Amino acid sequence: MTARHVVTALAENSVYKLGLLAEHGAAYLVETDGVKVLFDTGQGRVLLKNAAELGISLEHLDAIVISHGHFDHTGGLADVLSLPGSPLVYLHPDALEPKYRKNDAPPHRRIGMPDAGLRALEGIGDRIRWTHSRVRVSDGILVTGPISRVNDFEDTGGPFYRDESCQQADDLMDDQALILESPAGGVVLLGCAHSGAVNTLTQVSRLTGKNEIHAVIGGMHLLQASNERIQKTAQALLDYGVREIAPCHCTGFQAASYLRHRFGERCIQCSVGFQYRIG
Repeated sequence: MTARHVVTALAENSVYKLGLLAEHGAAYLVETDGVKVLFDTGQGRVLLKNAAELGISLEHLDAIVISHGHFDHTGGLADVLSLPGSPLVYLHPDALEPKYRKNDAPPHRRIGMPDAGLRALEGIGDRIRWTHSRVRVSDGILVTGPISRVNDFEDTGGPFYRDESCQQADDLMDDQALILESPAGGVVLLGCAHSGAVNTLTQVSRLTGKNEIHAVIGGMHLLQASNERIQKTAQALLDYGVREIAPCHCTGFQAASYLRHRFGERCIQCSVGFQYRIG
């Protein structure tokens, strides 16, 4: 592959410079040889404002990829789909299902895709691409599809459920990642890695046939992770030869600090306005 990629963070929990806005969420624009792919849309409160502040147009996108169906990754979907253009939308069917997070006492919190996003998807018909398995978005860009859970130390990272009474656990099988192929090696974009960051890298290695990964960018949902899980995650990243890592969003301060300790200057900031170039 000869693809050259530019990844720009448009929504994240922190900002890179004055004039940009932060929120608990994630959205990244991937530009590859004239192709524009939006990976997630944040909560929707800052996406369009940050894009405008950075001089980036989200009109006429080629594709939108949804990592999973939580509100902080799908909240801006309706706004983006209202812009000029006819992007394909890649997501797993479970991303449309009800999703809840259990509180200490009812009522429990609804955290799934907002109604506006669900209605917007109903209006685009045959432009939806269901990711039951690996799907190629364009030259140099792949969606993993559902990620196999193959180790014994990773879980979804929280008390997630599929029903309002929080009786039916949500395994978040809609969780998926984006793979950018380049001469320097693969770059993996994570939404929240609810399947586990290590499980995700294992899947990426299997799908690409390569044991080394150049960079990992995104949320790892290690906010409530044990020290053992954080340490095993860091070691797996090193074992896969990851040369640069940009942990953000739901990774958590403790885990991000540990990754900075293990990777040193190869652990880079990924706030709104962050731009990563490869190839």
